[in-house]
Amino acid sequence: MRKRLLIRADPTIRRKVYEYLRGQILLGHVKPKERLVENRIAAEIGTSRTPVREALHSLEMEGLIESIPRVGYVVKPMTREEVEEICQIRVAVESLAGKWALERARQRAIRELRKNIARAEQRLARGGVRDFVELDAQFHEILARCSGSSRLLEMAQKLRSHMLRYRIQSIYSEENVARAIQGHKGILEALEKGNPQELAQAISRHIEISKQDIMRYAFGDEPEAGSGGA
Repeated sequence: MRKRLLIRADPTIRRKVYEYLRGQILLGHVKPKERLVENRIAAEIGTSRTPVREALHSLEMEGLIESIPRVGYVVKPMTREEVEEICQIRVAVESLAGKWALERARQRAIRELRKNIARAEQRLARGGVRDFVELDAQFHEILARCSGSSRLLEMAQKLRSHMLRYRIQSIYSEENVARAIQGHKGILEALEKGNPQELAQAISRHIEISKQDIMRYAFGDEPEAGSGGA
């Protein structure tokens, strides 16, 4: 008996479907607890069910969605524990990235971070609050790239993408953007001084304030005393 020929979806199509669905979740277009129906998604994006099924499986493995018996796939709801965990890990990873950037590419990091902050302030002055999402990502990526470690960069990018799921709506506020830019300035100032301890503290303060913004948006928490900016 001949072996059956298994025709799989083109890898490029699978990747595009995965990235599309992942982006929809991370940007908040698909809400927590919302169902992801395989047939409906395939019809909407004009593809077969196979790449959609594989993308959903990958997203489940990544922890962005979960499979519920007799319901199917749903977007995992936000939890305080996950936000706390991601923020604590980000502090550890980005503090190490900052330390290595200080040792290996300090002047390059200073130069690129200055440009990033200047662009962010210009966009904010023109009312481009939503533009800051990309500039914020670029700021942290500059620091990770200047660490000289591709593994550290990969970890930092993955952690930020998960945090974006929570951060995306809280950052659409002029006050929050201004506060985040102040946090970036604190990181740059510590880098300019060449002090690794101050740099780690500035990164920690910045991420803590981002966490507080998320908690206010996602869970209605009141701001902590003395949290006026980084």
